[in-house]
Amino acid sequence: MLKHLISVLAFVVVTFGVQGLSHFAINKAHYGKIAFMRADPILPLGISVMVVQGVIMSLALSLYSAQPSLLDGLLVSLTFGAFLGLYIALVEPSKYAVPSVTSWTWVEASASLVQFSLYGLILGLVHQSLS
Repeated sequence: MLKHLISVLAFVVVTFGVQGLSHFAINKAHYGKIAFMRADPILPLGISVMVVQGVIMSLALSLYSAQPSLLDGLLVSLTFGAFLGLYIALVEPSKYAVPSVTSWTWVEASASLVQFSLYGLILGLVHQSLS
């Protein structure tokens, strides 16, 4: 149970760190051009989703391997990251009038890759250490 709690907390921290840096520092100008962004995001909704996603990935790793390694954590996280990240990077700009499809795709895909790679290493380390 401890490995799942730590894994979920790690996902929330990594997601806030990577996406926060992307939205408010590195890609601030990019997000500033998006007309449909909320000025004040509804944080409880975002945190709730992060908790659920963290639970799903932590449980998926436990189901995937009885004795998980760093590589197992990375594979599970990148698989979920590809599933979610590709939707955000490729489908959303096909539905919304984003300023630049190329810019949107690049920003969202690169942030997702960093987020899910970093989390995957932490997920694997936590599960390896506490299994």
